[in-house]
Amino acid sequence: MNVAESKSESVVPVSDASRQLRSDLRASYGDGIAFGGMVGLGETYLSAFVLAVGLGELTAGLVASVPLVVGGLMQTVSPRAVRMLGSHKRWVVICAFLQALTFIPLVIAAYLGKITAPVVLLIAAVYWGTGLATGPAWNTWIGTVVPPTIRTRFFTIRTRASQAAVFLGFLIGGICLQLAGTPRQLMMVYASLFAVSALCRLISAFMLTRQSEPTPILPNMRLIPWKELLLHLRQRSGGQLLVYLVAVQASVQMSGPYFTPFMFRKLGMSYGQFVALISVAFLAKVIAFPYWGRVAHRIGAKRLLWIGGIGIVPLSAGWLVSGNLWWLMAIQIFGGITWAAYELAFFLLFFESIPQEERTSLLTFYNVINTLAWVGGALLGGLVLYLTEASYNGYMIVFALSSVGRCLALVLLSRLTLIDVEADEIGVRTMAVRPNTASLDAPILSSMPDQTEEALVVKTADATPNVA
Repeated sequence: MNVAESKSESVVPVSDASRQLRSDLRASYGDGIAFGGMVGLGETYLSAFVLAVGLGELTAGLVASVPLVVGGLMQTVSPRAVRMLGSHKRWVVICAFLQALTFIPLVIAAYLGKITAPVVLLIAAVYWGTGLATGPAWNTWIGTVVPPTIRTRFFTIRTRASQAAVFLGFLIGGICLQLAGTPRQLMMVYASLFAVSALCRLISAFMLTRQSEPTPILPNMRLIPWKELLLHLRQRSGGQLLVYLVAVQASVQMSGPYFTPFMFRKLGMSYGQFVALISVAFLAKVIAFPYWGRVAHRIGAKRLLWIGGIGIVPLSAGWLVSGNLWWLMAIQIFGGITWAAYELAFFLLFFESIPQEERTSLLTFYNVINTLAWVGGALLGGLVLYLTEASYNGYMIVFALSSVGRCLALVLLSRLTLIDVEADEIGVRTMAVRPNTASLDAPILSSMPDQTEEALVVKTADATPNVA
């Protein structure tokens, strides 16, 4: 009797756990797909919308860059907000719903056909603030939901599904904008795109509520003070790599936010041509990512970083050669391929050297530094365009300086002493799609190659709780 009762007690929980896991995975897939739809349909076209309502080229460039600093700073609040709420899930869901609401004023603005620069910058700031604030908390939460034994396969499929949604959303949006015959119809299309984007994020938020939270607050998760984190980075190769990141990101963003206004205002491109150029870069990056994973497995992540670091140098300068659509498409394809190599290698080398219990704090720190470098570079590029009155030659200067900065950053790369890692493909969240950089991606830390059960057991045993 006791044996039967023992068997019964052991079978039921396993069955319940299995059903819950399947439900969680389906909900996570739904979240990723809906989130991708929002990015493709809405965020991608914000700069183009700014141009369409007549706010000017500098505003269009700044709206795609400067508001990100709010997102970076919001992430510094995230760890304490999670502890105050007693749950990673609650914080992520709240931010997701708030992000969905940011599209409502954009729908109204598109319907009215007008909006001011300060208002659109504020909307973009709230969008990025609520969006990026979910990153570290969601990374920690999803790591407790998905078992280590299936993470590689799960995150690979989830990433592909989300990226497909981004691409389809972007493609559908571009086709609808291209077919708009009058300015009024164009505004109605923008209003529709923003409305559907809000719906996509609401669906994403609902899917988040459907997922369980096995461990609301991880007992071994350390909230590391920034002074301690900086000291750790100085003593490890991660600190040197972060300096290289700042140099590259600042150089890239000198030109990155201004490709959209350049394409529409200086090259006179249609929405169809705009979509074609960004689509080929995005697809090239998505296709190349797993290929570079296999290459890095053979040659190591250090060599892959050199391939990517050198490959991204000429991308912006390539726009100085010609405005021919086929030439630019070739540059975009090459850019997507090289950006895939750079991002994969950087993510592997930077996060692989950090213990799991410190990764949430590190991801917060990384994202803050990344966004500050992004905004700093964008402001510098904007200053050059402002001084040259956003002339064609002004854009050429910005594009040239961007490539020069990337080239000089290679000096920092040559001085790095990196511990190589066993590389493979990792999961990413596509946060935005951009000309010349293909996309803005954030790593899913639970998909990192060392996330095995053995590694987790060791790290959990060695972790020291810290509730500071």
